Amino acid sequence: MAKVQSRFVCQECGAVMSKWVGQCEICKAWNSVVEELDHPKAASQSEHVPDDFFVTLSDGINAAEAAYTERRKTRIEELNRVLGGGIVDGSVILLGGPPGIGKSTLLLQVLTEISGASAFVYISAEESINQVLLRAHRLDLNNDQLKIASSANIHQIIGSLQDLPKSSIVIIDSIQTILSDLIQSPPGNISQVRFCTQELVNFAKKNDVTVIIVGHITKDGSIAGPKTLEHMVDCVLYFEGDRSCDYRILRCEKNRFGPTDEIGVFSMTGHGLEEVSNPSAAFLSGHNDQVSGVAVFSGIEGTRPILSEIQALVSHTNIAIPRRSSVGFDTNRLIMLVAVLSNRCKLNLSNKDVYLNIAGGLRINEPAADLAVMASIVSSAMQKPLPKGSVFFGEVSLSGEVRPSHLSYARCKEAQKLGFKEIYCSHKTEDFDKSSDMRIAKIKTIREVMGILQRQLS
Repeated sequence: MAKVQSRFVCQECGAVMSKWVGQCEICKAWNSVVEELDHPKAASQSEHVPDDFFVTLSDGINAAEAAYTERRKTRIEELNRVLGGGIVDGSVILLGGPPGIGKSTLLLQVLTEISGASAFVYISAEESINQVLLRAHRLDLNNDQLKIASSANIHQIIGSLQDLPKSSIVIIDSIQTILSDLIQSPPGNISQVRFCTQELVNFAKKNDVTVIIVGHITKDGSIAGPKTLEHMVDCVLYFEGDRSCDYRILRCEKNRFGPTDEIGVFSMTGHGLEEVSNPSAAFLSGHNDQVSGVAVFSGIEGTRPILSEIQALVSHTNIAIPRRSSVGFDTNRLIMLVAVLSNRCKLNLSNKDVYLNIAGGLRINEPAADLAVMASIVSSAMQKPLPKGSVFFGEVSLSGEVRPSHLSYARCKEAQKLGFKEIYCSHKTEDFDKSSDMRIAKIKTIREVMGILQRQLS
């Protein structure tokens, strides 16, 4: 009989130690090391290997293509876009987001209608059955096949799902509140989360059932628990947004069956989440051309062009080190762009605080926003609005050169569709068939941008 061994695991970083210590040697966290019991399995107790354990490439590739190209469409097109066309049978999806952002609401709406799904199961470990039913009633959901349960024991959950047919959809809300009796630790720690997730992944792959897991996030915005949690699942989604705003953004950080650069835009209403079919118009709903420090940026999220409003505020300060703060934009990149403006364009910002905000709770990561950010800063510093109906996009290097951005044609067409008359971009941007009222100003260096802006603002 194999001997039961114990090990000491840090609940913050997952480091394993041979003995208990007060402070973790890896992450330096205090009182985070707990003892866990290992139950080793002898080699003679290994699982039986079936005859079809191995599949040759020539025999299995056609079956695999048929399995993964056929996706289950939901009635939420924004979710289908993020997932790459729909839900793949047997996949495990992890959905994270801050509390109260609408994760449970979104998943309940997903279960109302999915093409080809055999059964629908919603298991909540945080709420009672009546609480889930009240939310479903508020959302006016109607699905007689939907089964709802409340349990926090992973073994009870797996046992209740054994009779589910293939192509079923199971939602677990949430993984941080589920525990196993085999692990001597409270729910939510690294060992419980890792073990329970592995049990769900094994069940999904073995029974060809789709499992969607809700995960909590830390104060840093990452999924709570070990980082291996994201490696164990097939798809990682983040549901984000400012709770004071109506808009919610669904992002894909990992997807084994589709792209990872698409986003879905939703609006939170009294009857649940509604899709935003035209995000550009939504993010520019309060745009005013006559306000200084405001520039419109034509960005790309996946394959979709989205116009957003970039707001900058430059104010005088008496402190020795002026502030550089941003919301929805990388602060380090903002500091770099301010330095380029100061050095290449001789714009004195040494005694000015610079604040930057992306309207609507959107987050911009692509370098093509450099030109729009600089234009908004210059406009705020000079206290005059930018030219009416203008759009900016282009990457700015440390030498001050304006470089071209990918998918420039889609960016220009989106701006043209929304009625903008003037586009500022790199001189290397390719020409496209445009209407006579659309003007494209091609710029080589940031010095030319300053000259054009100063002439426009004078």
